Amino acid sequence: MNSLISKTLIPPISLSSSTRLTLTPNSLRHFKLHLPRLMSSDSSHRLFQLKLDPLTGNSEWVVIEDNDDLPDCPKEPLLATTSYLDMLNDSCRNKAFRSAIERTVTKPCHVLDIGAGTGLLSMMAARAMGLNGTVTACESYLPMAKLMRKVLHRNRMGKAISLFNKRSDELEVGVDIPSRADVLVSEILDSELLGEGLIPTLQHAYDKLLVENPLTVPFRAVTYGQLVESTYLWKLHDLSGIEAKVSDGIHLVPTGSDSIIQVKSRQYPMHCDAIREEIKLLSEPFEIFEFDFWKRPESNGETKVQVKVIDDGNIHAIVSWWVLQLDREGTVFYSTAPRWINSPANIGYRDWCDHWKQCVWFFRGKGMSVSRGEEVLLEASHTETSVSYNLNVQVPKNDTRQHDHNIRDFQLLLSPERIAIYGDSKWRSSVLAAVRNALQGRVNPLCVVVDDSIFLTLLAANLSKTSHVLSLFPGLREKGAQYLETVVKANCFSMDRVEVPEKRKPCLTLHDTRGKKVDMLIGEPYYYANEGMLPWQNLRFWKDRTLLDPVLSEDALIMPCKGILKACAMSLPDLWSSRCCLGDVEGFDHSIVNTTLGACGELPAPKEGPFLPFSVWQCGEIKELSEIFTILEFDFSKPISSCHGTAQVKFTEGGICHGFVLWVDWIMDTDNSIVISTGPEHRYWKQGVKLLSKPVAVGINGCNSNSEYGSTIVEVLFEPSSSELILKHAFL
Repeated sequence: MNSLISKTLIPPISLSSSTRLTLTPNSLRHFKLHLPRLMSSDSSHRLFQLKLDPLTGNSEWVVIEDNDDLPDCPKEPLLATTSYLDMLNDSCRNKAFRSAIERTVTKPCHVLDIGAGTGLLSMMAARAMGLNGTVTACESYLPMAKLMRKVLHRNRMGKAISLFNKRSDELEVGVDIPSRADVLVSEILDSELLGEGLIPTLQHAYDKLLVENPLTVPFRAVTYGQLVESTYLWKLHDLSGIEAKVSDGIHLVPTGSDSIIQVKSRQYPMHCDAIREEIKLLSEPFEIFEFDFWKRPESNGETKVQVKVIDDGNIHAIVSWWVLQLDREGTVFYSTAPRWINSPANIGYRDWCDHWKQCVWFFRGKGMSVSRGEEVLLEASHTETSVSYNLNVQVPKNDTRQHDHNIRDFQLLLSPERIAIYGDSKWRSSVLAAVRNALQGRVNPLCVVVDDSIFLTLLAANLSKTSHVLSLFPGLREKGAQYLETVVKANCFSMDRVEVPEKRKPCLTLHDTRGKKVDMLIGEPYYYANEGMLPWQNLRFWKDRTLLDPVLSEDALIMPCKGILKACAMSLPDLWSSRCCLGDVEGFDHSIVNTTLGACGELPAPKEGPFLPFSVWQCGEIKELSEIFTILEFDFSKPISSCHGTAQVKFTEGGICHGFVLWVDWIMDTDNSIVISTGPEHRYWKQGVKLLSKPVAVGINGCNSNSEYGSTIVEVLFEPSSSELILKHAFL
């Protein structure tokens, strides 16, 4: 892990107190303001790991002591949601680092490894010196440092490598390490290159930890880009332009307020090969920045690139990637380029992996219209941790054409997927029909929107002129209220009929509703900033509905009325390869890390890999092997409870089954006629993937050979007290 920026999805906090804290989303946002100060306290002895309860939205800090064993729970591996396993299964990466280290570390010296992870690069360096030099490994994240100690012990490297559970800027020459290091090996890179704190880490290392003119692995990185047109990418950010084509009377982005809802201006990691057929290339690849690891980097940089357009179209985005030169001689490379790029033979293609993707930067609005042969000026800049772009057409001075960068005082920042959902005409018409049907015959209804759906709030207020809408906005909070005030006039209602509670409450009372029972309780469901969670964790809606049971009227309408857990058996060879159990990694035994990292494959019984959220359509090679089948139903007309379901399904295609993909279809009306599906064919949602302990050969009819199975039985248990979904299966 990078010593300055955490790789984990939820940052670890180091404290000197063993207090157990329970945090609501609001208090968590406040608490995060103090994270930098808290992280520096007693960092080598105790760490707080943030644990989220997806059904309540609350979080608590779980203490991990330096002398504790790592938690070894098969249902919830501690590091399963990190990128470590995927990285260690990236054989191209591993071979490149091994080759470069062996070319660079040719004699005994002092090697420093920052963000050591499992210690792979440290062990490579120690082996290259014949165990005669000095290797200092720095790993700030306590659970990973514990795991690294086990890996070193398993490979008899414990005495050859000095491991420090510290950030690199906490290391001191003469205190922790005897001298400055001659060689730096590190892999603190993300898909954008800079996001894990590469620049500040290198700056401190050059100032305090390295000799003058040190050797480094990697040696250099170069970022590249390509201008593209893509309707799919456009729909991920331009809600104003998309909504202009929808005529349902709801204005999430009113005329003249084009930028009120935006994606954050940043690069978004994405598997661009998955949308290759939906991309028109408008330029050849071009170089953007060069970052030299062999010298102290600057914090900020700017460049301008003249780009010639090769086809007519609208520039919606820039797709970017990077190429590593790992050795000084320029013989070892690694690239994150998409497969449509003709890379030199000495770089080649890597296997599908999830830890390093391409990046996409969206240009605001409908895109820049360009013609073949035209030149545009790309302005790029970088800070210590990010890269940004601006685009200008090279036009005559008397031409006033320019790109729209109008920014209003208030902006609601949403994820690209959420913006695409809000702009999807089919989704909007389905939700509109469900709410319109629910409002029929109701006079002065009290409608509670329990999630963070601004669309449902506007619908309920717009479709019924006598309704009173109470939007809880558990994640958006005051941002949601401010947004509604901004768009109220364009959507033909007044704020005296819409209310957002000032403070988040565990549940509403009749006092909060002014003595009136709730007539409609609705949600999409959608919870702000939770798009990366497993699909059934949106059953928080069911939990919220249960808490509100005392204030519901006898004929209260619940929407959605139920959820259907769907599944499909699939062949997922690329995803399997990136998540499978580790054994020998470039000559070093890593089998001890499998359970902790949430690997699938030959795990000792009864351990098994966890459910993990993925956008399945982006997972490389995929193939459905069975029909889509229903496992169980969640009935929202009743309070939340444990659910159990079993299904048997025949295989409809032959192949290798690597696991099951699960999702929830939301039934929006009691007639079961309006369904919002979140399955793999709907690309704006993530599914839950359960990889098998061992891939299984299956056939259409079964028994074509002794090794093929014709059907499978799947059994699922949902336990609300732990928000766990437990799956068991048998092949027949």
